[in-house]
Formats: sequence, structure tokens, C-alpha cells
Amino acid sequence: MALRARGIRVRRGPLALTFLAEGEADTTRVAYAITKRVGGAVERNRLRRRLRAVFVDLAREAPGSVPAGVLLVSAGPDVSGRDPEELRNDVKRLLAALETRRFGGEAP
Repeated sequence: MALRARGIRVRRGPLALTFLAEGEADTTRVAYAITKRVGGAVERNRLRRRLRAVFVDLAREAPGSVPAGVLLVSAGPDVSGRDPEELRNDVKRLLAALETRRFGGEAP
């Protein structure tokens, strides 16, 4: 409930993100909300695994690019047809939009 009430929401393309800076300062928890319009359970789980891999890679390559807190990633039906590089770029744009929204374009 707190995520919906106090979270910061951003949307870029077929992805949306809700963020709440709560809990331990260095812990990141990510949840995925993928609608049935994306496809059956197999397709939704495949997309969840792909998104999880992108977030892990970005966090490993650029520490701090995935903020600590609670993140809810929502995906619409258009995201399932994206190739890996497009999906990665979508997530990077989403995280950049979040940082802009959190800090107003200033570095943290």
C-alpha cells in the first residue's frame, strides 16, 4: 500500500516503474507486474526472467544505477516482442527517468 501511496512513478515506452526508498539503505527489492495481455504464463515468466537479468546486469556493470529501495516494474503487451538490446535500453531509459524525477536532474 505504501508503494502506491508514496512511491515515485515513471513510464517510458512499454515499461513503468514505481519506486519507494524504504527499508535498509543498501538493499534493493524488485517485483514485477506483468499483465495477462502479454501472453500466457510461460511468456510472462520468460519476460520476468529477461527483465530480472537486465536489472542484475545493470547493477553489476554500473553500481548505483539501480537505486536501493523497493521497485515495482510493470510491463505491457508491447514489451514481449523486444529484442534483448531494446529491452535493456528501455530499462536504462526507465531508470534515467526515475533519477531525473527523484533528483530533478541533479546528481545524487
